Amino acid sequence: MTSPLPPEAVPSAPGVDAALAPAEVSRVQRRTVWVLSFGQILGGLAFGATVSLGAVLAAEISGDEAFAGLAAAAVTLGTAALAVPLAAFARHRGRRISLATGMAIALLGVMLVVLAVGLASFPLLLVAFGLVGAGQAANLQTRFAAADLATDATRGRDLSIVVWATTIGAVLGPNLTGPGEVLGQSVGMPPLTGPYLITVVAQVLAILLYVVALRPDPLLLAQRVVAAARASATAIAKPDDPRVARYAIFAIAAAHGVMVSVMAMTPVHLIHHGASLSIIGLTISLHIAGMFALSPVFGLLADRLGRVPTIMIGQALLAGALVTASFGQESTVAVTVALVLLGLGWSATTVSGSTLLTEASSEAMRTRRQGFSDLVMSLVGAAGAILAGVVLSVIGYGGLALAVGVAVVATVLLSPLARPAKSATALVDG
Repeated sequence: MTSPLPPEAVPSAPGVDAALAPAEVSRVQRRTVWVLSFGQILGGLAFGATVSLGAVLAAEISGDEAFAGLAAAAVTLGTAALAVPLAAFARHRGRRISLATGMAIALLGVMLVVLAVGLASFPLLLVAFGLVGAGQAANLQTRFAAADLATDATRGRDLSIVVWATTIGAVLGPNLTGPGEVLGQSVGMPPLTGPYLITVVAQVLAILLYVVALRPDPLLLAQRVVAAARASATAIAKPDDPRVARYAIFAIAAAHGVMVSVMAMTPVHLIHHGASLSIIGLTISLHIAGMFALSPVFGLLADRLGRVPTIMIGQALLAGALVTASFGQESTVAVTVALVLLGLGWSATTVSGSTLLTEASSEAMRTRRQGFSDLVMSLVGAAGAILAGVVLSVIGYGGLALAVGVAVVATVLLSPLARPAKSATALVDG
């Protein structure tokens, strides 16, 4: 599958819009990656600070610790529900408006969280966290925005840089709860809502960044480039390959389901084996680092080795994680190593799978499939987290790790589907 936007296909003759010249498109792409990366830092910061207290607030307002997990569930369902509408919005209005809208909805959600705590309203709290999910849906969309103007040679790298930027916000966000609470108390906010002041600031900055700095809009410019290329004598019609796209969506969702299922149950397992909260926190932090810190490496591998080979590397890492977790479940060190491998496998699969999905989809279908992929990914993650608890109670942590390995095996066995169809060949116009 070749690039939907090869620079050589972009007309550069006199009289053609200078904004579509290859050098200008390349410059815009570099700027876009930086803007999206900073947006991911702000979005991750806001999301991390918001969700880190979600379970505590849910238990506090509901009066029952059994409802603590509903906050995360509401965020996940909100992310799933808004992924497709935001993708459709991007298709018609561009990434700039879509991403800013997602962040604005999340900002409204954060404000409603504070109101819900003040009113001690649990239903309103769940609605608020559902709206916060819009921010996560926007964060997921940014990786696809990084690929709008990218070429074959750099698409994996550009996408992975934006994914990597998530690391900063994801790590810093939860650690701002202490200073945020002190700040909140100084201005008379309800208990446990102070960190949301930081979230509000981060969300506002993210909205302003996208509205002001994401110009020209990468998706709208990409559409102009495609239109100009089709009108030129050298235009190349890029076929759509739904079979490859379906495999990419499956690989992304399967890896996410495996990761969430095991990760969500790890703190419970470690507590039952006497691990301290600090050890549990370190384990999860290293897992998050595995998810994002090396994503540029996997982006480069996807560009150099290919998208499917890198997905297979991801499956090997996931398999190693599951085997380590299963047979080393009595060892805190082994479980920590397993969580790191789990994050790395997720990263390799998500980066290369997202790149493959973009390349397998025609310009008309791309944003639709990207939104659908984020929807499926979120729903599988939510289902995995819920079902993992049931599986854990029946066959234990080691059994859970081996059970979800079915998804890894399926991803490997279905990989031949990622071969481009024989009919999917480039057609030269004129």
